[in-house]
Amino acid sequence: MKSDTADQHWNVQWNTIAADSKWLTPEPDVQDWAAGLTKGARILDLGAGVGRHALWLAAQGFDVVALDAARGGLAEIDKAGGVDTVLARMDALPFDDRTFDHVLSWNVIYHGDEDILLRTIAGIRRVLKPCGNFMGTMLSKRRLPYEQAKYDGHEIGRNAWVFDAPETDKIHPHYFCTAAELLALFSGFECLRLEDREHEKPGSWHWHLTMEKLGSQT
Repeated sequence: MKSDTADQHWNVQWNTIAADSKWLTPEPDVQDWAAGLTKGARILDLGAGVGRHALWLAAQGFDVVALDAARGGLAEIDKAGGVDTVLARMDALPFDDRTFDHVLSWNVIYHGDEDILLRTIAGIRRVLKPCGNFMGTMLSKRRLPYEQAKYDGHEIGRNAWVFDAPETDKIHPHYFCTAAELLALFSGFECLRLEDREHEKPGSWHWHLTMEKLGSQT
């Protein structure tokens, strides 16, 4: 099994998205984060989906690029207009070094094994300007027992799991980590915020994190 295949699931979702889908509404955390940024800042929305954050950020006066590996989501963003879209994988960012002031990736970068994740984080660090920040989410290891109780699953590599849940994206690899493991992954960053929170369902633990690229890092 390839270790970075979740876009196959999400491409289907984006092609059939309902008008009242939650994936069209910006997250309050992202809105709060954006309130502290300089207007006009250049932001990469990594794993932009159908653009719930990219389009909202552009409307607030930011210069936004939306990247995704699923064509269906980017097509929806292109329909709305006002945001540059890029079809690419998260672990192979096609941008020059120090291109962006900030990077956002909401519920995205944990879709893969540790090699994919490390390449993705290295790419985020590379395309960020010094002292630029990254806001995102990761799956907490606290969530893993809840998934194991619902589905048969197996670990395909350190902390990376797939589950027998064909109606969900959990048939594709997901990475679960502790706080210490997460901080070790983000070499070259200073942690500004790290919080383990449940989302809309019991047991749906996600790390919410904001990381600042250290000024001396490339």
